Amino acid sequence: METITITCLNDGKTYDLPLGGRLSSVAPETVKDPVSGKEYPVLSALVDHELKSLDFQVFFPHKVEFIGYNNPEGRRCYLRSLSFLLQRAVRNLFPDKLLKINHSLPSGLYCKFRAEHVADEDILRIREEMRRLVSLDLPFTRKKLSSEEAIAIFRAQNQPLKAALQESLGRAFCSVYYLDGVADNFYGPLVPSTGCLKVFDLMPFHHGFCLQYPSDEDITRTIPRHKQKKLTVTLKEYGYWCKATGVVSVGALNRRLLNGGAVSLINLCEARQERGYADLADKVYAVRDKVKIVFLAGPSSSGKTSSSLRLAQQCMVKEMNPKVIELDNYFVSRERTPKDEFGHYDFEALEAMDLELLGDHLNTLLSGGEVELPRYDFKQGKPFFEGKMMHLDENDILIMEGIHALDPAMVPTVDQSRIFRIYASALTSLKLDENCCISTTDNRLLRRMVRDNRVRGISPEETILRWPSVRRGENRYIFPFQENADAQFNTALLYELPLLRYFAEPLLRRILPSSPAYAEAVRLLKFLSYIVALQPAEIDAIPPTSIMREFIGGQTL
Repeated sequence: METITITCLNDGKTYDLPLGGRLSSVAPETVKDPVSGKEYPVLSALVDHELKSLDFQVFFPHKVEFIGYNNPEGRRCYLRSLSFLLQRAVRNLFPDKLLKINHSLPSGLYCKFRAEHVADEDILRIREEMRRLVSLDLPFTRKKLSSEEAIAIFRAQNQPLKAALQESLGRAFCSVYYLDGVADNFYGPLVPSTGCLKVFDLMPFHHGFCLQYPSDEDITRTIPRHKQKKLTVTLKEYGYWCKATGVVSVGALNRRLLNGGAVSLINLCEARQERGYADLADKVYAVRDKVKIVFLAGPSSSGKTSSSLRLAQQCMVKEMNPKVIELDNYFVSRERTPKDEFGHYDFEALEAMDLELLGDHLNTLLSGGEVELPRYDFKQGKPFFEGKMMHLDENDILIMEGIHALDPAMVPTVDQSRIFRIYASALTSLKLDENCCISTTDNRLLRRMVRDNRVRGISPEETILRWPSVRRGENRYIFPFQENADAQFNTALLYELPLLRYFAEPLLRRILPSSPAYAEAVRLLKFLSYIVALQPAEIDAIPPTSIMREFIGGQTL
């Protein structure tokens, strides 16, 4: 019998499999995290850096790394599978209802029935049915069907968004997963069986519930429950906007573009966003007798810089005089910068800033005094003073943007009633289909990749490999404080994913299979493949003041 040799990167050993043998036959039960030393159950595998399910058949020699929930790809496998488990439980209990997984919130994925509330007793029933399906350890299986067959299945199952997406792609075939005889499709591998999905919970929220999944820190517990009311309102408003434009899913967006509606959509989105900045300026103007400082915070690539400039313009329209202080100039000297658990400088830690100097300067400005602003030299790692002075006149408003701007601990000695706080992020309510909401994190990663390559000369590979560190900083220093904002601003635009596909796809294709960033590049390319790209003539219609010009170039702010 012909055999194929694979090299297991987890233990450094080689294994011989029969031709066409499956990875599951040699997969260990657990893998050890190289940093924490904790053991994690195996969920899937990276085959030559490309994500595969454990039923992957081997026909050629490969290097294989088995992964668990400690790996981002393993977490995505778990969450996709958990979503299928939820849909299957709902279909068992309520075959006449359509469950939509709308968007991600701090406490989990927000889910609701179409056009009706989910009662608390129904949530209890769904949770118990999910637990029953987990106890049966039912396998997830995959088949390749013609698109016509798949579309017919989705329409029969009352899943119009899935059907519309497949129709907009014009492909001959698609992969369909099955659980207990029911079909569905997902955009990546699943775990082997429902028995892998023991940790989850359903938290009643708003008109539906949040699907909670394991915590990164302790996979035996679900993620903590967080305040999320303000963020929910922002996402709900954007959802209403999507409905008003008729673009509630990627399938609908694709149809709009294929029918020649790109430029009109761009104009509509930009008009709405301009009105949003005007509304923000109105809120600042309404409290101008008390407030003199506007803090603007948001995660990486949320468009903070453009937002502060657009807000400044609208403040001038209201006859206020905006002045800007760059928080980056208040970093401490390099030798005083704290380090993270890996021994690297943690420039995103609150202690990396000279909080005493910042507080003194703000109090002096608020009392009518004058301060000499620092300038931070990042090459030397030191602040300098060069005689640049600032004071605030009666109509002046101070605008500052930075990652800690929502944390009261940044300026504890300053009168908090004099500060107006804004949280900005790219919070899309657009969905691929009924199961799959689009990750705002992926949206921001694509934005950053395009900008890093254009402005900073950073390769897409470097951006991907740095992203986990960026995300750790956001989880520690930004997201816990987002509900502190007096106003939240959504910088997402309906046309931006088609725009980002045009710029990001060629960058992602440069990443070689030998790179540790390859699996992420393949995942992002697959995601972008479901989206119709804008054409150069349509991109030219994006105005020079658009927030997207911060990332693709051509901005005149």
